Amino acid sequence: MTAFRKMHGLGNDFVVLDARDHPLPVTPAVARGVSDRHFGIGCDQFIVLEPPGPGANVFMRIRNPDGSEAGACGNATRCIASLVADELGADRVVVRTVAGDLPVERLPGGLWRADMGPARTGWREVPLAREVDTLHLPIALGPVADPAACSMGNPHATFFVEDLDAIPVAEIGPRLERDPLFPDRANIGFAQVLAPDRIRLVMWERGAGMTLACGSGACATIVNAARRGLTGRRAVVELPGGPLGMEWREDGHVLMTGPVATSFHGELDLSAFG
Repeated sequence: MTAFRKMHGLGNDFVVLDARDHPLPVTPAVARGVSDRHFGIGCDQFIVLEPPGPGANVFMRIRNPDGSEAGACGNATRCIASLVADELGADRVVVRTVAGDLPVERLPGGLWRADMGPARTGWREVPLAREVDTLHLPIALGPVADPAACSMGNPHATFFVEDLDAIPVAEIGPRLERDPLFPDRANIGFAQVLAPDRIRLVMWERGAGMTLACGSGACATIVNAARRGLTGRRAVVELPGGPLGMEWREDGHVLMTGPVATSFHGELDLSAFG
């Protein structure tokens, strides 16, 4: 049996396994099975902790519920940082991902602030299938059009809308995720700007569907909103699961502040899902 921990950041939930001391037989099929909310434990992302190598405190490997590997997950980054920081008795740790090293620090009130790295706005960096202006993608479907795109270690497109409640996210999200302009598919955000420092956001996550919160999506949203001149470089992003504090610094890095929580611990038989 293998020990696991169920954690979440604003309802964006994760099954966390620890493979730092010995490898675990985790395959895409195992990730799909464990992530299934009816036949497994259920989660938005499946996380495996691995040895980091020099310069970091832990390596975080991220899989989506469809078994595909993700490069970044902001809410999981905070959760994993809190675990490792408590182990070390530290207030600052570095979480390594396939997208880069992410420093995270403990703040008062149970909050954690993660430096999610620089936003990448070039069309090749997102990536897109051809050269287009990443501030105005030639994509439209139903009531949405003209998204902006950037990469936060994973590809994001943000549609700015007048009335978020009028958008059929579950209907159009999967079609937009697989638009031919996105060779690696994309996370799709639907954002309503409420004020220069407040944005309401609903995400359709690549490989996961609708989630209560998406940290990298909130990062992409503040970047794309500020690039469009819709907000300043600091804002609260209100997600269905709760708010995240966002800042797009002048050096290009995006800071994300929010809570973490552990739901429960348990054991599972990985061979049952292989």
